Amino acid sequence: MPIQPDVSRFAAELQRWREYRRYSQQELALRADVSQRHLSFLETGKSRPSPEMIEHLCVVLGIPLRSRNALLNAAGFADAYSEEPLNGPALADVRQSLERLVAAHDPFPAYVVDRSWNLLIANDAAVGLTTALLSPDAAFELMGNVARLFFHPDGARSAVANWPQAAAVLLERLSSECAHHVDDPVLRALFDELMGYDGVAELTARDGYPSPDHFLTPIHVRTPTVDMRLYTTISVLAGPADVTLEELRLETLLPADTESEQSLRSLRP
Repeated sequence: MPIQPDVSRFAAELQRWREYRRYSQQELALRADVSQRHLSFLETGKSRPSPEMIEHLCVVLGIPLRSRNALLNAAGFADAYSEEPLNGPALADVRQSLERLVAAHDPFPAYVVDRSWNLLIANDAAVGLTTALLSPDAAFELMGNVARLFFHPDGARSAVANWPQAAAVLLERLSSECAHHVDDPVLRALFDELMGYDGVAELTARDGYPSPDHFLTPIHVRTPTVDMRLYTTISVLAGPADVTLEELRLETLLPADTESEQSLRSLRP
């Protein structure tokens, strides 16, 4: 069945993305090598774009695949990018490769999450670290979502000595992802939930924290039995043509010193 175009919605979304990237109409027109007049017509709904023009503007604006499909739909076109489940047959080879990659990081914790920070794959080291930091009940309840595990009062925050700094980085990253996926109610609900936890809302007003764009974010884990300094890194798949794959995140926790490496090795289940 043909998709009914909603040119006004497309126009509003295109303008939102341009403003989010902090481009003027003139600057975007220059970057995209199109006339400012044509761009203005697209943003006011006077012109309906072609699929090729939508893809071109999406590339210039760095728009993620899910939102590209939404823009295509608003203009009356079908999705250009698939969204296969990670545990389905179409992505079976990818999942097996990710499982091997995560397992290869052992004895250092590594795991894969989706865009809502739901845990999809984890190695034994990640399970061992979580078990060492959380009570069994909290680990069972919160392990399904990495953001909840880190922010919840009963989660890992009491075991992270620099929790305000590390949490501020993650919170800013989540805020940026909400801006990327403005129509994602699940991600927005997660962010609002985290903001409702004690002490989280105040993090946004603090200064001097590392940027979420930093490749390495330091985490100091300290309990009566564990004291280790780690760096967390987040990686994405390069150039995927599937929405699910583009939204996957591989996070690894690496030791910052020899003592921390030895502690991680001792936590292996």
